[in-house]
Amino acid sequence: MIKFILSVIIILALIGGAVQFVATSESWALVVNKETALSSVQNGIMAIYEFIKELIADADQIKGVDLSVEK
Repeated sequence: MIKFILSVIIILALIGGAVQFVATSESWALVVNKETALSSVQNGIMAIYEFIKELIADADQIKGVDLSVEK
């Protein structure tokens, strides 16, 4: 479970542009902008929360529908 949560955080940071690849003639480096990473992770978590909240709200509406078929 912890690996899953860490992977989600890393993916959200990558999508948000928090990690940049910098290459010079002598070396390569990955630069992490901490503020951008925090912001992108927070925005991603809020988007996931809103999506799940809408799914739950839709599920509550479905409970009131009668799906029985009469012959």
